[in-house]
Amino acid sequence: MVEHQVIDSVFSALGDPTRRAILLRLRRTPATVTDVAAPFAMSLNAVSKHVKVLERAGLVRRQRRGREHLLSADPAPLKRAAKWLIDYQEFWDERLDRMERVIQQFNNPKTGREK
Repeated sequence: MVEHQVIDSVFSALGDPTRRAILLRLRRTPATVTDVAAPFAMSLNAVSKHVKVLERAGLVRRQRRGREHLLSADPAPLKRAAKWLIDYQEFWDERLDRMERVIQQFNNPKTGREK
C-alpha cells in the first residue's frame, strides 16, 4: 500500500470509538472475536465488521487456530501515522517560531525584543 493510503486507512479506522476501544483491548493481550465483542452492546457480526476495518488498516492481525480466530494489535501502522503527525508538528512549530521572531522585530526593530 502507498504510504498516504496507509495513513488514510489508519486515521479512518481510528475515527470510530468502537474501533479505538477494540484496539485498546487488543493492545493488552490477544483475544478472540467473541472476547473482544463481549463488552459491546452490538451483535458479534457488527463487531466483526469493525475488526475487519482495523485489519484492512493493518492495525489488527488475525491468526486462525482451527475454528478459533485470535486477534492481536499491530502498532506498526500507528507509528507511521504518528511520524506523519510529528512532521506536521515540527512544520508548525517552525512557522510559529518564525512568526514570533518577526513580531519581536516589528515591536522593536533595534533589539528584536518586545517593548
